[in-house]
Amino acid sequence: MPPKKRSSGTPQKKELKGNMKSGSPDSGENAVLSPERHKDKEPEFVSLSEELQATNPICDHAWRIWEREIRSMDKANMPYSNRQQWGACLFIAGMELDGLSLTFTQFLKVVGLSVKQFISLVRKMDVNVDTISPKVNTALKRLENKYDVTLALYQRFVKTCEKMSAEPDKAKRTELWESSWTMFLLAKGTFLQMEDDLVIAFQLLLCVLEFFTKRFTPSLLQSPYKSAFSSSTLSPPTRTSRRNQGKAKTRPPEMDVQLLETLCKESDCSVDEVKNVYQTTFCAFLDSVGLSGLQGLPPLETLSKQYEELYHKNKDFDARLFLVDDETLSPSKTEVSKVEMTPRKNLSGDDVAIPVPQTPIRAAMNSIQQLRVDLTSVSDQPSSNLVVYYKNCTVDPSEEIRKRVEELGQVFIKRFAQAVGQHCEGLGRKRFNLGAQLYYKVMESMLKSEEKRLSVQNFSKLLNNAAFHTSLLACALEVVIATYVGNSLKSGGFGRNLGASDSVETDLCFPWILDVFQLPAFDFYKVIESFIKAEPTLKHDMMKHLEQCEHVIMESLAWKTDSPLFDLLKQSREEGPGEQAEPPATLNQPLHHNHTAADLYLSPVRQPPATESEPLAPGTKALRSNSLSLFYKKLYRMAYLRLKTLFSHLLTSHPELEPIIWTLLQHTLQNEYELMRDRHLDQLIMSAMYAICKVKNVDLRFKTIVTTYKEMPNTNQETFKRVLIREGQYDSIIVFYNLVFMQKLKTNILQYSSPRPPPLSPIPRIPCSPYKNSPLRVPGSNNVYVSPLKSSRMSPVVMTPRSRILISIGESFGSADKFQKINEMVSSTDWSLKRRLDGGSAPKPLKRLRFDMDGQDETDGSKSSGESTLIQKLAEMSSTRTRMQEQKLKEESVKEHPEP
Repeated sequence: MPPKKRSSGTPQKKELKGNMKSGSPDSGENAVLSPERHKDKEPEFVSLSEELQATNPICDHAWRIWEREIRSMDKANMPYSNRQQWGACLFIAGMELDGLSLTFTQFLKVVGLSVKQFISLVRKMDVNVDTISPKVNTALKRLENKYDVTLALYQRFVKTCEKMSAEPDKAKRTELWESSWTMFLLAKGTFLQMEDDLVIAFQLLLCVLEFFTKRFTPSLLQSPYKSAFSSSTLSPPTRTSRRNQGKAKTRPPEMDVQLLETLCKESDCSVDEVKNVYQTTFCAFLDSVGLSGLQGLPPLETLSKQYEELYHKNKDFDARLFLVDDETLSPSKTEVSKVEMTPRKNLSGDDVAIPVPQTPIRAAMNSIQQLRVDLTSVSDQPSSNLVVYYKNCTVDPSEEIRKRVEELGQVFIKRFAQAVGQHCEGLGRKRFNLGAQLYYKVMESMLKSEEKRLSVQNFSKLLNNAAFHTSLLACALEVVIATYVGNSLKSGGFGRNLGASDSVETDLCFPWILDVFQLPAFDFYKVIESFIKAEPTLKHDMMKHLEQCEHVIMESLAWKTDSPLFDLLKQSREEGPGEQAEPPATLNQPLHHNHTAADLYLSPVRQPPATESEPLAPGTKALRSNSLSLFYKKLYRMAYLRLKTLFSHLLTSHPELEPIIWTLLQHTLQNEYELMRDRHLDQLIMSAMYAICKVKNVDLRFKTIVTTYKEMPNTNQETFKRVLIREGQYDSIIVFYNLVFMQKLKTNILQYSSPRPPPLSPIPRIPCSPYKNSPLRVPGSNNVYVSPLKSSRMSPVVMTPRSRILISIGESFGSADKFQKINEMVSSTDWSLKRRLDGGSAPKPLKRLRFDMDGQDETDGSKSSGESTLIQKLAEMSSTRTRMQEQKLKEESVKEHPEP
């Protein structure tokens, strides 16, 4: 049983000591807090700041966060003391100013919270768009991921120890397991860039357990470990003293293969991969700490001291405290229940959901094992069937395919080692080989399907298309990576150190593979659906993962500035006003298509007669791009489902607004797609919802929208906290709405308040997902076919009394200095929306647009300390606005003309 009490090597509760470093430029006089400078703050807050070794700038910044954001929160929803909330404010301020002195564990002990409690507290405090910055949010996610992985590893460590040890001396047993856990933490923290990679960390843990177990007396082990000892097993458990450690004769560590195989078998872990980790990463670690030739057990004091240095350097939590059930590392009830449950074996071999929840490690091992079984009979070289297809091509692609796979393999292995650890090239090679096996397997399946569909065997154009091959290989590798790392998507890069960022990429989650291969996301999207259909052994969770990858591409990645999507859209528009990416009249038609990867990669350049596509009907003009058309079909349906989901949480009392918001959103995606460049689909959805509510006089604040949005699954707070305003400048979504979205679309928005509003776009017909058997929820339908909204002839910058009401006035999304900055940007003579499609002249500055300097919402009843001109003006207008609108509407038809 692992230890439940402290020993000499386990950290004791001792006096806190930080490194007193601060990233603030005012390091001299501000290095140590000066209480006399903070008499305007509550004494208990200043006292806590001293305990946490905060600098003067951190103390000031934390107090501003408390005063501006937290003090007025509903206490019923905040079950934490003021001291704990102040501590969180100080942590946030310290992170933002790069001035943390204490480690995370030291910080938690001062404020009396566990890791999970603290993260929950900070999320409750994130009440506004800029309360928690993306930098702090990313650091917290890194901490939470690392904690979850380390907890899962410790729980498995406990189970293995209980099964393995028969040591009757509790004190000796305790010291042995303390030593092995501390060595593992030191090895993981020293040699793994990705400390939250569950699989590699677990494989390293098995290596550490082998190192210690083979030094036990066999009689002190339980079966099957007792019988696993090789005849050459090291003798005797003797501990090397620190004095003699440096004199120990160095020799390469000997791996007990039989013992290691037993450990792997008991854990359903790949023996080959664990051996690779042992021979590279673990042996390199032993060399680095001088334990390579050690015969006995390493001194616990030495291991603990080395880990102490690493822990203070990284400033995160002290994972040794798991050994003593320290309150700062207490797991939630959900996490405790996971380790107590035993997964039920699925003996039928069918793809049936296991009814009992699995531990994270067990789930990962099962997924990896299933992938390896599926690829058992597949080579990482082209099969004889593939070679025949190659030979049937007009231009034999064999050599180009071989060279491409070889070159991309070298790139992948290099980048994998950079991300995971420099001694992990062997693991990278093994994972690439698995990906290559899947690549050739799916390619053969695709070609067989195309041969059956088209009755041809010459696929020269497709098999000589570099984008197709790179995308197919990337998709295969993404399946392998997601199987090992977990079905997750990148939420932002992070550094290893809480106090500083790291330039080395340490995240293999999608879209990492696109960056490795320099592959446009739009090209990758083309292969996803065909890949899923061509690989029948793909499990449901992996289908969902690839579907999520497709969604991420459609919502943002395909809209990057250098994306080929914009070239296709430009070509579509240049073909004439009748040519659209996808006509809205098709929205309420079923999403049936027979496009394959060949159609998507080779369209629209192929002309009849063709051997790999259906010929065009006589008298018809060239088809529009299949890839663009299908992309927009899927984009519209995904956008509508997201809009409907958000709408169902916010506006159920106004069902008549849903088709109007959808019409504005669909018009924007079709005609003003430049607004999507380097932005996110959800930013347009939230802006469209807010705009229609504004023009329809429905009280819905942006704060309410983003509060609901961030609680939805698969959302990222950076989506509304960091939005492109203009080139190189980012701000919150409220600033984007006021300075970009509303300015571009205000004439279209205002049409919905006229007596003759624009016709509504058809509601998309939501099909069964191509990635699973069960259908998605089908929303309400609208069978009206309409033409798209006409482009506005009105200048996008003229502010009329009606267009003024569309502005979001000073909602509580920031401080006074932020709104002053916005005013300066708006009034600037060089203001230019550089993303205009027509490339016309820059709009005139909106000199009359001003924001409330207090940053308070106009409907929340708060008083302004310095009333803005615009607020006063709106107050005067409020009683007469309706009368003015009615009179103007009588004089107008549909279009609004600018004021003279």
